[in-house]
Amino acid sequence: MIGSCSIIIRAYNEEKHLGRLLEGIRHQTLKDVEVILVDSGSTDSTAAIAESFGARVVNIRPEEFTFGRSLNYGVKEATREFIVIASAHVYPVYPDWLETLLHPFEDEQVALTYGKQRGPESAKFSEQQIFHQWYPDASEWNQSTAFCNNANAAIRKSLWEKNNYDETLTGLEDLAWAAWAKEQGYAIAYVAEAEIVHVHNETPRGVLNRYRREAMAFKRIHPESHFNLYDFARLTITNILSDIWHAVRERVLLKNFASIFWFRFMQFHGTRMGYRDSSLITPQLRETFYYARGRKPKDGAKRDVEPIQYK
Repeated sequence: MIGSCSIIIRAYNEEKHLGRLLEGIRHQTLKDVEVILVDSGSTDSTAAIAESFGARVVNIRPEEFTFGRSLNYGVKEATREFIVIASAHVYPVYPDWLETLLHPFEDEQVALTYGKQRGPESAKFSEQQIFHQWYPDASEWNQSTAFCNNANAAIRKSLWEKNNYDETLTGLEDLAWAAWAKEQGYAIAYVAEAEIVHVHNETPRGVLNRYRREAMAFKRIHPESHFNLYDFARLTITNILSDIWHAVRERVLLKNFASIFWFRFMQFHGTRMGYRDSSLITPQLRETFYYARGRKPKDGAKRDVEPIQYK
């Protein structure tokens, strides 16, 4: 059993959400935990909240910020071999989140693990569909692709020392690092039991910008990839239809009808903007990122662990 870890949290003006994550960390079965908050110029009480929970605050100037650089700042300061990475606007569902996320590292060939994500009740319906698509109920301890997500992940620091996060990417620094790890012969483990709630609540412009920057990064990582007007039209239409079908099955279409249309349009419009007139994405990752899949209205997996009761 892994006995300790460092947790790196990237944050900018996250006073609304950070306290719940830190409270969830306090409830974990794994107690030997070092928490490091990398703050990129918050003007609210983010840093003070972190310090009140005993976290160490590392500062990065806003003009220097990239996702990869802020992680490198945090990991460099960490004193433990196992590094857990969490967004400031997530919180764990179960008290064994850390224990289950770190468990695959007992296999020395595992370089990276990442866990399930779900949205809160207020999440847009289409975003909930994406969470179910990307993060299924079944674990896979040696997955075939380099897909992962640093909102809820863990790595070995000794491997990071050989290959830091790419500081020039506009996003998907996690995907680039995972691709490197797989090239070195290491495994990536998906752990469905290590579940967190991920709070986005983005505006249409926020959704567009997120998918635009991620597409720009994906194009950098995979220069051979493309995304053309046909891809935009086909994926927008098929995902809208899939969301409508699921919303009808769950009897929630009326309240989600408008958001389904604008969310999917902004998702793929942003993707097309990021790709700048291109036509083919690596097949396995295209399926992971973009294709709609059927799902059950409710999670099929049930656990015998009582969830954390937040204040």
